[in-house]
Amino acid sequence: MRLSDCHNFHDFRRLAKRRLPGPIFNYIDGAADDEVTLRRNTAAFESVDLVPNVLRGVEEIDLSTTVMGQKLDLPVYLSPTALQRLFHHRGERATGAAAEAYGTMFGCSSLGTVSLQELREKHRSPQVYQFYFHKDRGLNRAMMQSAKEAGINVMMLTVDSITGGNRERDLRTGFSIPFRLTLGGMFQFAIKPAWGINYVTHEKFSLPQLDAHIDMKGDSLTIGRYFTEMLDPSMTWDDVEELRAEWGGEFCLKGVMSSDDARRAADTGCSGIVLSNHGGRQLDGSRTGFDQLDEVVQAVGDRLDVMIDGGIQRGTHVLKALSLGAKAVGLGRFYLFALAAAGQAGIERALGQMKAELTRDMRLMGAKTISDLNRDNLRFR
Repeated sequence: MRLSDCHNFHDFRRLAKRRLPGPIFNYIDGAADDEVTLRRNTAAFESVDLVPNVLRGVEEIDLSTTVMGQKLDLPVYLSPTALQRLFHHRGERATGAAAEAYGTMFGCSSLGTVSLQELREKHRSPQVYQFYFHKDRGLNRAMMQSAKEAGINVMMLTVDSITGGNRERDLRTGFSIPFRLTLGGMFQFAIKPAWGINYVTHEKFSLPQLDAHIDMKGDSLTIGRYFTEMLDPSMTWDDVEELRAEWGGEFCLKGVMSSDDARRAADTGCSGIVLSNHGGRQLDGSRTGFDQLDEVVQAVGDRLDVMIDGGIQRGTHVLKALSLGAKAVGLGRFYLFALAAAGQAGIERALGQMKAELTRDMRLMGAKTISDLNRDNLRFR
């Protein structure tokens, strides 16, 4: 199977599975507990039908949108995700370049493998820094200051990951950073030697956002222990308000799900929220962002920008979210599998296909611009 054979999300996933060792593929592909929420994230879009309008003169389509003050050529952005240079040796460099090629926003994680500063210097497209809240308040301030000095456009505080989810696929293979593999996990690496050769012949793996502040090397601290020992489950709305004030710019909460929490986010001056269950990787059985979207937009859509992520695989999924009032939609596994399949070229092919789907589907819906989409375009089953 080649990149040219990839025509949708499932094709990229298959190619990524062929190229990645099992433990790394399952790190991307897996979720918490029985993975019910993972499956529901995509299935939720089937509960709503599109109702197209015809004879609207839709030769020219404008897919641009503005979210949290950032002008995007597409209503989708590349969500910040961890450990990208494990999936392809260029990691976030490929992600940033592909986002810039399509005029959209991308994010860099606290567990990113390329520095904020390098990415900001190389790419003009809007950039998000996804940030975890640590017990060490001095560490929080230092990491935010680094992001400010780098020129990050949007600070995105993740609020649904105060401890790590129960990701049983990783437990079975022993996947962790640093690697502590089970025998089965080591066998999976052994049967994919090309990945290993690529890994050792390129730049040494690192976590630059954390390395300046935390010793993540050797046996000192695994990613699992980072979540269970360093993140602060006592975080409150007072902490959010303090961080937002300290940042002083576009500030977003990722992982909000209830309308009550959305109102609190608006009250604290946040400019955006992402309805997200972390791709089903945290609390299994939780509600999906799409299921909550209508309720939350009606509650706070006039006070801040509402986004969603989780389970998006098609242009029609994006149109349904936009019709319910989402200002933009975050892509996660959608582009990670493309990254693993073929690096920057893979992400650009995936984004090109998404753009083509959105353009075609907008025409079929009778909508020229994103603002033409609204709740009247939908029927709930």
